[in-house]
Amino acid sequence: MAVGRDGRDFMGLLLAVNLVVYLIILGLAGWSHDKYIDGEQNHPHLGGNTSTNFVLLFALIAGVTGACSVITGIMHLHAWRSDSLAGASSLGIISWALTTLAFGLVCKEIILGGHRGKRLQTLEAFIIIAMASQLLYVGVLHAGMFYSRYGPYYRSYNNNHGGSSGVVETSYEPQKTDTETIT
Repeated sequence: MAVGRDGRDFMGLLLAVNLVVYLIILGLAGWSHDKYIDGEQNHPHLGGNTSTNFVLLFALIAGVTGACSVITGIMHLHAWRSDSLAGASSLGIISWALTTLAFGLVCKEIILGGHRGKRLQTLEAFIIIAMASQLLYVGVLHAGMFYSRYGPYYRSYNNNHGGSSGVVETSYEPQKTDTETIT
């Protein structure tokens, strides 16, 4: 079996799920925020309370960074090397952190109560799903750190190019030239 094949198969599925979830979040949050800007808070599918505006802003930010994380993840899935892993994992962690922040605001919105329309409740559900699936994605990205079967091994810098210790030995030899020195 190829190195990292188990993690690679599962990561492709997670990336597809995350892409759909983050696009739905962007659509719902964009529509809802547009209604809020137009002053239509009493729209039957919107509603909300005092924290709704913050939820919508952070949902848009989390949706954009999540979509960028998916794009970087697809690039890493295609390259499947340690250097592409660094970019994918850092953006994945940032995206998860922003999605978790939006999740915290969703919890506050639910606690405050009030009339929340169907689209706002759907947005809340998708933010919760996105937080869990992004955490799972970050976990799969970092699984190669523990066992190389699940991804590019982090400590693959010891390629043993030179001696037995993995250190490349170099020596200095002056170059000989056939040209005369002009003085």
